[in-house]
Formats: sequence, structure tokens, C-alpha cells
Amino acid sequence: MLHLDNGFDLRPAGAEDAARIAVWMAQPHIQRWWQQDWSVERWTEEIARQAAGEHSVPCVAALDAEDFGYVELYRVRHDRLAEYYDASEHDWGVHVAIGDVTRVGRGLGRQLLRALADALLRADPACQRVVAEPDMENTPSVRAFVAAGFVQQGELQLPEKTAQLMVRTRTAEV
Repeated sequence: MLHLDNGFDLRPAGAEDAARIAVWMAQPHIQRWWQQDWSVERWTEEIARQAAGEHSVPCVAALDAEDFGYVELYRVRHDRLAEYYDASEHDWGVHVAIGDVTRVGRGLGRQLLRALADALLRADPACQRVVAEPDMENTPSVRAFVAAGFVQQGELQLPEKTAQLMVRTRTAEV
């Protein structure tokens, strides 16, 4: 369990989380952008696959001990995203989905994104950037990243979407 700023906690997802993640990913506000409204069995396999590799870490985010979202932390150097911008060896990437629909649109995403970026930058002194690539049309997501201190660094044409490269750099405070 990793304790983040402002009452957030992050823990690695396990097979016991697959059913909840499957429900979250089927929510229309997530399914449209993630396109991973998979079965519980497929999520169980995906969590195990990620946990066994070096590419990404699947996590469950909680606020005040109540689970509300799914997060993937990944080293960009192990991701196809590294082919689309001038990635550094130590860049971290984040994917965030607020699964609890009662918490959507309340500023929780931007607070979590800021806490995640701060934690990654503090934990890894070699890391100078935390990045993300939300779909350009996902205005709420892009706004949340901007509100969390990420800067828009241009469009990326990925196979399945036109993404906005969002970058949060190390500051004097972090």
C-alpha cells in the first residue's frame, strides 16, 4: 500500500479486484475511452499478466479507505508510447479511470493525478517527467490533467486515437 497526499492510497490490484474493475470498465464514461469492458475472467488474466511483467503495475486507488478507481503506472521505455515522443529512460506514465460514478465530476481525478505524479517524482529521483496520453476528445480527462499541473505537449497520432501528450515535470517542490 502506498499512501499518497490528500488521503489517497494506491495498492497493487489482485485477482480479488477483477470483478470490481470489470464493473468499473463497463461504465459508459470509462468504456468509451478505454474500450476494455472485459469479463471478470479476462480482467483476472490481465491483472496477472501485468503483475508478472516489467511494463506496468495495475493498481486500485482509494480515498479514505474506499476504493474508487483503477490506475496503471508504467515505465514509458517499456511501452509503445516511447515511439511517439522523445521519451526519457526514466519517464513514468499513468492511466487513470474513476470507476465509482458517484465520484465523477467532483475534482477527484485532478487531485488523484497530482498526488500520483508527486509520489512518482518523489519516489524516483531519476524521473524528471510523468506523462499521459488521453484521447483529444476526452475533454474532462485533459482538463483534469491540466488542473493537476500537467502541460499539453502536442498531439500524438496513435493507432486507435489522436492523443494529447500531457507532461508533468519535476519542480522545486517535488
